[in-house]
Amino acid sequence: MKHHGIAVETPHESAELHVTGRADYTDDLVLPQGALHAYLGLSTVAHGTIRAINLDAVRAASGVIDVLTAADLPGRNDVSPIGKGDDPILADGKVMFHGQPVFAVIAETREQARRAAALARIDYDPLPHVLDPVQALAAGGELVVPGMTLQRGDSAAALGAAPRRIDGRFVIGGQDHFYLEGQIALAIPGEADEMTLFTSTQHPTEVQHMVAHALDVPASAVVVNVRRIGGGFGGKETQMNLFCCVAAVAARKWRRAVKLRPDRDDDMIATGKRHDFVVDYSVGFDDSGRITAVEGDWYARCGFSADLSMAVTDRALFHGDNAYFYPAVTLRSHPLRTNTVSNTAFRGFGGPQGVIVAERIIEDIAYATGQDTLAVRKANLYENGQLTPYHQTVEDQILPRIFAELETSCDYGARRQAVLDFNAAMQAAGSPIRRGIALTPVKFGISFTATHFNQAGALIHVYADGSIQLNHGGTEMGQGLYTKVAQIVAEAFGVDLARIKVTKTTTEKVPNTSATAASSGTDLNGMAALDAAEKIKARLVAFLCAARGVQPSEVRFARDQVIVGAEAIPFHEVAQLAYLARVPLSATGFYATPKIHWDRKAGRGRPFYYFAYGAACAEVSVDTLTGEYVIERADVLHDVGRSINPALDRGQIEGAFVQGTGWLTSEELVWDETGRLRTHAPSTYKIPLASDRPKVFNVALAEWSENREETVRRSKAVGEPPFMLGISVFEAIGHAVASVAGYRIAPRLDAPATPERVLMAVQRLRQDGEA
Repeated sequence: MKHHGIAVETPHESAELHVTGRADYTDDLVLPQGALHAYLGLSTVAHGTIRAINLDAVRAASGVIDVLTAADLPGRNDVSPIGKGDDPILADGKVMFHGQPVFAVIAETREQARRAAALARIDYDPLPHVLDPVQALAAGGELVVPGMTLQRGDSAAALGAAPRRIDGRFVIGGQDHFYLEGQIALAIPGEADEMTLFTSTQHPTEVQHMVAHALDVPASAVVVNVRRIGGGFGGKETQMNLFCCVAAVAARKWRRAVKLRPDRDDDMIATGKRHDFVVDYSVGFDDSGRITAVEGDWYARCGFSADLSMAVTDRALFHGDNAYFYPAVTLRSHPLRTNTVSNTAFRGFGGPQGVIVAERIIEDIAYATGQDTLAVRKANLYENGQLTPYHQTVEDQILPRIFAELETSCDYGARRQAVLDFNAAMQAAGSPIRRGIALTPVKFGISFTATHFNQAGALIHVYADGSIQLNHGGTEMGQGLYTKVAQIVAEAFGVDLARIKVTKTTTEKVPNTSATAASSGTDLNGMAALDAAEKIKARLVAFLCAARGVQPSEVRFARDQVIVGAEAIPFHEVAQLAYLARVPLSATGFYATPKIHWDRKAGRGRPFYYFAYGAACAEVSVDTLTGEYVIERADVLHDVGRSINPALDRGQIEGAFVQGTGWLTSEELVWDETGRLRTHAPSTYKIPLASDRPKVFNVALAEWSENREETVRRSKAVGEPPFMLGISVFEAIGHAVASVAGYRIAPRLDAPATPERVLMAVQRLRQDGEA
């Protein structure tokens, strides 16, 4: 029997089921007899009062059982994750964005419900609407939540005294999650007030609370089950709440199971996205390119309600420095209300929109001083002991080593010179093709910024036959969390991984869980599971010491056996003996992240347990006649501490890099002047394809790294940090564009750098270069 514990490249626990199509998602579950289907009716104006609503044709449609409106909700009509009361399940009297759910149709089949929803006749009295941060500011700048300020030193004075200064505005686009499995909920009523849900959520406990509020029942009456998610990326942290509430309310009313699954178009229209920002910044620096002061204002399109915008915009400021020390700094967030869908969590959670501003500042300085951007990056890197804008001390800086190793492994110096030579040759030959190269870092803080979310629970059963059942509060969305936590438990018991059965995430087994988000899934749930395993091991050790007359130091768990003195007893025999001796073989585990604290009002604290680091070098080719480009090569060196599963970690890094590149290149969200989302399907919204990946893609782990803090095996989180490595592609495109003006002018591309934007930048730089 081969042992598969920590640091082994164990395949994903559902990999075979995934590739053979036998993995059950919520939509694959066999429906109970008499199950009904729901579908949402969406608003057709961006902002307006509902003057009249006629649902007669909907009710008369074939197969329709019922139509639900806000008046039919038995409990609270709100799914605001922060309890603000501004996020209705169904619009009540007023609509705040184009595509807001107004009613729900309940029918015998999904197709009947979907077709019937289109028959509604709703009259609106339109109200003025604002769609982006600039419009919102012009209309008075209403905030959905209070903004935040991070300040250290006197940035105004430092800017005034700076030898050189640059002011700029950077427009950063949003991003749709485009999970392969859309939003879906199946609600099954039980006895009395009981309700069971099967759904695809990253936050089962929040769904439990929201459904309980909507039904006006205690949380103990609601069970939420999640076996696996077909992609989440943050889009299923809060956005699933509404779908679950509608299904549960209908199931309660008709005492029949109800399933709700929107079409892809309606899913994209009615659910939140990555926040887009307009950022105004100022930087002071000296002639060598060293930063002396930074000020910045992050204006966010938050949508019609608060959702998670406070935490997202906070994290954007937390990462406005990325890897660089700002001697004097003031950063401000402005979470603006707009008449668009309420934006929400997305991998990186605002962090990428902070990091990329830091990289824009570096780029501006490099072109102003005539230096390689990498030289300016190195000159401004944090040193241990320096303070971030939020007054947390950097203590684990490893980027100088990462830079040095990646520069060598990717041959950056020679390749950059080759890019410059290539562009000169293309210029001389009259060719439109230009190349660009950039090497960018990331420093990403790990922990939920809301301190109370940094906790987790687990439940482990050891059965009398030696098999082990593991349950914890984290959800499996393809990232391999179940596999990693199972490896941790297998290592703890010294048993083969085949002994570990991971069961679905459910509020029945582990209560009061946090969302699987903030890259914290393994850190939190792995430690909780380890705690539970150690409790059972301690009982087994005590039992074996008494039964065999040995000391605790003489008992070891290894090779699927328990070594007791000179005797080796198979693990399953130990389990049987312990059961016969009435030793309890079940335990709960718990973990709370230590050392973290945060005072938002003061803008000070230690919001992050540690930082994860990484760097990427990207080389691109750009056609300056069309603005099209390809990624010729990308090299990544990323810090995951001491890896629990290197294969899964590399997969996360590769996927994050491509998704980050998509955010900054091809994925463009477009609303028309009426507030209607026009990019709501694969035909108009372009995620990266397999053909868009780098032609050469080298990904390596910093195997020498280990976490200074006490995480599982000194590992580090890997979900979100590598997302920002895609910024290297954006910067490389800028480098290629800058070549058309002899690298004398900062390219200042807005994001995403679509071919159209690249072409316009090329034309602008050519004109400016000739002026």
